[in-house]
Amino acid sequence: MSRTADHPVPATPPAAGDVAAELRDVHIGFRSGRRAAVSPVVRGVSLTLRRGRVLALVGESGSGKSLTSLALIGLLPPGAAVTAGTVAIGGEDTAGFGERRWREVRGRRVAMVFQDPMAALNPGLSVGRQVAEPFRRRLGDDRRTARAKAVALMEEVGIADADARYGAYPHEFSGGMRQRAVIAMALALGPEVLLADEPTTALDVTVQAQILRLLARRQREADLATLLVSHDLGVVARLAQDVAVMYAGRVVEQGPLDTVYTRPAHPYTLGLLEAVPGAGDERLRPIPGLPPDPRRPPGGCAFHPRCPFATEVCRTGDPPLEPLGDGRSAACHHTAEVTR
Repeated sequence: MSRTADHPVPATPPAAGDVAAELRDVHIGFRSGRRAAVSPVVRGVSLTLRRGRVLALVGESGSGKSLTSLALIGLLPPGAAVTAGTVAIGGEDTAGFGERRWREVRGRRVAMVFQDPMAALNPGLSVGRQVAEPFRRRLGDDRRTARAKAVALMEEVGIADADARYGAYPHEFSGGMRQRAVIAMALALGPEVLLADEPTTALDVTVQAQILRLLARRQREADLATLLVSHDLGVVARLAQDVAVMYAGRVVEQGPLDTVYTRPAHPYTLGLLEAVPGAGDERLRPIPGLPPDPRRPPGGCAFHPRCPFATEVCRTGDPPLEPLGDGRSAACHHTAEVTR
């Protein structure tokens, strides 16, 4: 997987004091009723978001990526809750946050770009009014000042003729323009952490490239700590410096993107990379089978039913995520064989 020049890779990793958000051994579960048992779907995820860096969270649909990102902004769906571990924003544990405190944190400390901009925008309000809303509600700006700030921000994210389009409604914008508006809303209050959940999935290739350049530029300029959730390894290669691979609710490999992409240490990571179309005519090698239900993963390593390296120990023992000595970690009994 080749990289582009959209983002220079820092020569040295940032200092520990640059941590903007962190998940430590986080478990997320669903409860279908008051007395029902909790069904775990995210199990023991630890991630560190650092200022000035993009961490990509990758894996197939249903692996727990979006739930993990939603925990960082306090927007888990009904029935879901963090059942163990710590979610921290700027060193502050969010476990005691009520809705009032979350409203103070969202937008200012952490913001999110959602996958479907049409669903994220209110169809009954003009786009400009929605971009201006944070300035009015959170900063107390009057209508004229908020409009001026919104128009400037819309222009900054590449919405042409922003002043004239301020009063247009979401259905009057193209998909790419709607996504630019959602990005503008997320960046309005200058957050320290940006969560981007599949931000280019619904866009065509040309518009996707424009949005990726926009995100990369704003991430560099604002020194944002960014979590990019994606199943597209090409998008990840364009934006990220670090990557965490999730499978069945667990992180199975994480580390610097260049290291993980060029010498994967987990069979699942290797399978994802081998399933990506290349420049040649070689046949793709899809991962056999389907991901398990994260609420009922198989015993031992959850990937063992699909893994070409699996042995009896994989069926009985769930390997921990362990450091490999090259700046990354992997959860596999057969790391040596995978990297050989």
